[in-house]
Amino acid sequence: MATPARFPDSYSSDGGGANLADILERVLDKGIVIAGDIRINLLDIELLTIKLRLIVASIDKAKEMGIDWWEDDPALSTGARRRELARENDELKARIAAMESARAAEPEAVESEGQRAVNDD
Repeated sequence: MATPARFPDSYSSDGGGANLADILERVLDKGIVIAGDIRINLLDIELLTIKLRLIVASIDKAKEMGIDWWEDDPALSTGARRRELARENDELKARIAAMESARAAEPEAVESEGQRAVNDD
């Protein structure tokens, strides 16, 4: 009777979780980059180019590499959302102040035009 083939101990269910955790820890610690381009040409005319870049790393490692785009994305960061709302609020305040000053200057212009008309008569 033949015995079933066995995987090495490193692939067994007992050590598999620890090995997967070790691999994941290494990948997140060191980082991994996968890059590729897809180009679709028809008769030497480029119709479409798709550039794919995938970086898998921990946040600390990404920051160490200078990658921190999520900190400025309002959809991903509450700090960025607050900064965007504060900037928008400042712009609106400036527009309101400009409109109010234009409106305040408007009666003076009408009065001075009225006095010019009286002086011209």
